[in-house]
Amino acid sequence: MTTDATTTAATTDPRRRVPRTDTVLADPAVAAAVQRLGRELVKRAVQVAQQRVRKGDLPPDDVVAAVLAGLPGTASSLSPVLNATGVLVHTNLGRAPLSGAAVAAVVAASGTTDVELDLGTGRRGPRGEGALSALLTAVPAAEAALVVNNCAAALALVATAFGGELVIARGELVEIGDGFRIPDLLVSTGARLREVGTTNRVSLTDYTDALGPGTGAVLKVHPSNFVVRGFTRSADVAELAPALAGTGVPLVVDVGSGLLRPHPLLPDEPDLQTTLADGADLVLCSGDKLLGGPQAGIVLGSAALVQRLRRHPLYRALRVDKTTLAALEATVRGPVPPVRQMLDADPAGLQARATAVAAALQARGIEAVAVASTARVGGGGAPEFELPSSAVALDPRFAEPLRHGDPPVVGHLDGDRTLLDLRSLLPADDERLITAVTEVARRWS
Repeated sequence: MTTDATTTAATTDPRRRVPRTDTVLADPAVAAAVQRLGRELVKRAVQVAQQRVRKGDLPPDDVVAAVLAGLPGTASSLSPVLNATGVLVHTNLGRAPLSGAAVAAVVAASGTTDVELDLGTGRRGPRGEGALSALLTAVPAAEAALVVNNCAAALALVATAFGGELVIARGELVEIGDGFRIPDLLVSTGARLREVGTTNRVSLTDYTDALGPGTGAVLKVHPSNFVVRGFTRSADVAELAPALAGTGVPLVVDVGSGLLRPHPLLPDEPDLQTTLADGADLVLCSGDKLLGGPQAGIVLGSAALVQRLRRHPLYRALRVDKTTLAALEATVRGPVPPVRQMLDADPAGLQARATAVAAALQARGIEAVAVASTARVGGGGAPEFELPSSAVALDPRFAEPLRHGDPPVVGHLDGDRTLLDLRSLLPADDERLITAVTEVARRWS
């Protein structure tokens, strides 16, 4: 090959024109991305773009644009998802979405905070006092409050701190999602279980006959995502509490979904205020279900028993961080959280939204129709209760590409159609839903 030919090949071969890594990283837009996402993540995107140039798939001058286009919005691998499943508290989608007030509180608490400092005296102060105060204001039947990292942690702390023998009805030894079994958790703490009654029937005397010198507590556990019907009998809190009075045995009730007070739509779902008013010594619940806040395990009730839990060594391993405390306080004190808005949504309003979304898609040449649907609470709450809802019905082929979109949209297949249920979305999400569906249809055209 002549010298001129060699020079020409070196000039035209794209592999010889791959921009240097440090040159790309020095570009102002890429450097800004490094500050936002971290050097290693951005450097990997640069290497991917460089490899595309070597293969001849990307012009060298387009490397910076390709790097920026290939970067995620955040340094986290988690993706925001539009929940169009009709399940309000969807465990696989992170359960309750936080309110704007809770998100702002998390951001404010992400730096250094006074989470355990009394700014007035400059001395150590009570941890998370604002969140605990908010809970006690919302549930006046409680004397004291404690927050740990989830409801299972609250139950484990109770079992460990009270120890001995735990009396529990056989029908409440439940298994919930992902193979998690309540009896396995309790036994793992070293506690012994005293099962009473049968699967479908338990009486007050079953409980009282089981009490003895080694009894640590009587537990009642909300059955969560199943219901036993027919020939059944149970002893409720209002019946159990007087029978245990004077025995020194605490009555601990895991109410599950985290309703602070009764809700007119869910008359059979236990709530914290009523359960304590009926005589429970402690109530436990999740923070990220119908309460509508962050993942947390909430303990409310007797001041003496809460203090006993707080002073137990295990509490240190289970307590929550400052951002959880901030989000929880903002959820309880702040505006109605998204899950409650979804639960309270007017069926006529949902129908109007579905009609509007379907019309917008039809205007873009997409076959869509508004249909009646059925939503559910989810998260183990009100397992048999159906919420009237409305959805947008699409061709079943939309289900998979919508999950891979930006943002991902998760609906559900119903026979020969994809349903996008609007009760599990806020009205502000409707335009993003329209855009996501339109983008999938555009890629097919």
